[in-house]
Parts: sequence; structure tokens; C-alpha cells
Amino acid sequence: MTLTAPTPTPDPPASGGQPAAAHSSRLTAAHVGRLPMLAAMLAAVGGTALVFVVTPLAGTAEFVLVSLMLAVVAGTALSWRVEGRRRAVDRLATTAATACLLAALTPLVGVIGYTVYRGAARLSLSFLTHSMAGVGPLDAGGGVYHGIIGTLEQVLIASLLSVPLGLLVAIYITEYGHGRLATAIRFFVDVMTGIPSIVAGLFVFAFWVLELHRGFSGLAAALSLSILMLPVVVRSSEEMIKLVPGSLREASYALGVPRWRTILSIVLPTASTGITTGVMLAVARVTGETAPLLLTAFGNDFLHLNPLRGGQSALPLLVFQQAGSAYDVAIARAWAGALTLITIVVLLYVAARMLTRRNTLARR
Repeated sequence: MTLTAPTPTPDPPASGGQPAAAHSSRLTAAHVGRLPMLAAMLAAVGGTALVFVVTPLAGTAEFVLVSLMLAVVAGTALSWRVEGRRRAVDRLATTAATACLLAALTPLVGVIGYTVYRGAARLSLSFLTHSMAGVGPLDAGGGVYHGIIGTLEQVLIASLLSVPLGLLVAIYITEYGHGRLATAIRFFVDVMTGIPSIVAGLFVFAFWVLELHRGFSGLAAALSLSILMLPVVVRSSEEMIKLVPGSLREASYALGVPRWRTILSIVLPTASTGITTGVMLAVARVTGETAPLLLTAFGNDFLHLNPLRGGQSALPLLVFQQAGSAYDVAIARAWAGALTLITIVVLLYVAARMLTRRNTLARR
């Protein structure tokens, strides 16, 4: 019996009519795993060095920026060649999102970090519990106690004036107003959002300080700050109230609950977290304002507890005055005051969030 070798059968074509060998090589390329990104980074650094040799570019920041840009281009091209277009586009989008995040965080981290670096050395318990009364321009003593008290009083009065009014306006334009009046209110609120802080200070200075002869005071400063807080509170509260599902209102109405009771018991508690965040954003904005205080509070080196009469100091005003000095001791006080101001804003925000979270858990 004669044995014959079996005739080899050709490999079936892969999907799309391509030979199996080509399909196998493409699968291998698709499963390469992690790309040699180190090679792309090295190529980018080498390309950047070449660019710096043939162009007038110089400096560490420019070198790092150009290297990162070339690394993104090289990594995307390598991913396109090895993994295909979809993975390359995905890598490029991920890199762009990460770069935008870092670009947004870098100024914030830089400002906070540099303020902590410059202000921590001067910050102490004595600095927080003493005022500038009797402190000369070359004296190393003094503190910001009078500025802390002034800032807390002015922001508290401004919040008492603007938060209830802003919340009532937001409730009206979202729950009741649907005509021209609501449209006009929204328009004026948007216009007020873009008002420069110095304009609010000038208005209070002309009307309250000069026309009514009330003089400089913490109350005048609070009035100017409340003008800046009001549109922020209105817009943030309006957007948060709009996010409350309409089904909650309809369920309350179906049970015979009146509209005002539904707003107080259903709508506002549901939107309380977002409303609190908006209020704290408004507080954070006005806490650091300096221009209105120059025209309304005027400043005071002594501790002045009465915000209704007489000039009163505040942390932003104190930082501005100390930073304009030519002496190192005053500059150090300015950095420490700025750090104190940032700390107060963070503590107020954390306290408000914790209070809102506690109320939410209690309702559950």
C-alpha cells in the first residue's frame, strides 16, 4: 500500500479577505501591551534639545513645555502605528484631559503652597491675638486680631443681608415667576454678577458715607460686600432649585400640601447642599475683597468691635496696607495675614459642608 502525504489545505482568509498571516501579525501588534512610552519621552527630550539648539528658545520652563508637547505627539504617533487609530485617539484625549486638569490645579497649588511657605514662618499665636496698635513701621511685633474680628463681622452682616434676600429671589423666579418680571430679574442679576467690586464700593461710599453722612464703618463695608454676594447667591440657588425633580413637587401637591409648605419642606431641604455650596462661594469671593473696603471701612490699627460707627480693619485691607510697605517685617505680616485669610475661608467652607451633611443624614 502506497502512502501519500496529505495535500496541505490553505489557511482560510481572515475577516475582510486578508490572509491569515497578515491577520496574525495584526493581532500580535494589537496585543503588544504597554507601549514603549519611555522611548517616546526620550525622543521628545532629544527633539527638544535639537529645537533649543537651532532656535532662540531658552529656559527650564520652555524646555519642559516643549518636551511634553513633543512627547504627546510622539506617543500618539506610536500608538497609532502599533495599536490603531481608536486607541491613539483615546490616549490623546486622556492625555489632553489630564493636561487640562494639571493646568487648572497648578496655579491653585502654587498660590497656596507659596503663601504657606512665606506666611508660616511669621504665623504664631501672638500674631493671631494682637493688633497693630502702637506698632511702628520697623517693629517686629503686631498681629491681625483686629483684622480677623473686622472680617468676621463684615462678612456676617453681609451674609445676613444677602443670603435671605438672594434665596427669596431664587425661589420666586423658579417657583412663581414665569413672565416678564422674572426675565427682568434674571437679566439684572446677570448684570450685577459682572459689576466690579470697586463700583460697589463707590456706590456705598457716595450714598452711605457722603450723602447720608454715616461715615466710614464696618456696616458700610458689609453693604458693599452684600451687593457683590447677592447675584452669586441668587444664581447658584436658582440652579440648585431647578435640579429638584418635579415629581417630588407633584407628590407633595397630590397629598394636598400647599406650595409654600412644599418649598419649605421638600424643595429647599433637597437642594440644601448645593445652596450651601453657592453661599460659601459667595462668602469666599467677598472675604478677600479689598477695593470696597478702602472706600467704606477705611481701616483701623486698633481693635474696633462696633461695626456701626467708626473705621474698622479687615484682613484683606490689612494685607494690602502691609504689602505696600518697604520694610521686610511688614511684608512678612502681609504673607502671614494672607495665610490666615485662606485658613478662615477653608474653615468656614468645611464647617458649612459638615453642617449640611449632618442635616442630610438626620433627615434620612
